[in-house]
Amino acid sequence: MFFQDLKKILRQNIRDYGMYIALFAIWVIFALATNGLFLSPRNLSNLFNQVGYIAVLAVGMTLVIVIRHIDLSVGFLAGFLGAVAAIMMFTWGWPVYVVIPVVLILGILAGLLTAPPVAKLGVPSFVASLAGWLIYRGALGVVTAGTGTIIIKDEIFNAIGNGFIPDIPGLTGFMTDTHK
Repeated sequence: MFFQDLKKILRQNIRDYGMYIALFAIWVIFALATNGLFLSPRNLSNLFNQVGYIAVLAVGMTLVIVIRHIDLSVGFLAGFLGAVAAIMMFTWGWPVYVVIPVVLILGILAGLLTAPPVAKLGVPSFVASLAGWLIYRGALGVVTAGTGTIIIKDEIFNAIGNGFIPDIPGLTGFMTDTHK
C-alpha cells in the first residue's frame, strides 16, 4: 500500500521532484564509483568550499531568471574584474583593502551600464547583456594583453580566493582578549 501511494505521488509530481531524483541518482552513482568516498565528510566539505563563489553567482542569476531575463555577461565581467584586481595589486602595488572595494564599485558601475537599456529603453536583456559580454570580453583582452599569468603573492587575497576570511587587523587582539 505504501509503495503504491509513493508511486502515485511521484507520478503526479514528477516535475516537482525531478531535480531531487536526479540529485539522489548522482549521489548514488558517485558513491558507488568511489567506494563511498564521495559522500565522506571531508569530500563534502571540499565540495562546499569549491562551489561557494559559483553558488553566489547562481543565486544572483536565479533572481535574474525568475524575473524572466538573462545576463550573458557575468562570466566575462568576473574575469575582467579579476584581471583588473590582479593588475592593481601586482603592477600598481595597491593593497588588497583598497582593491576589493574598488573592484566591487567597478562591478556596480558595470551593472549600471547594462541595466538602463533594459529597464528604461525596453531593449531585450539578451541583447543588452550580449553587448556587455562583448565589451567585457574585449576589455579583458585589452587589460591582459602582454601580461600573461599574474601571480598574486598577497596572503589575504589568496586566502579570500581559497574561501577563508582572514583576520581583520586591529580586531584580532580585541576579539581574543574579550573571550578569555
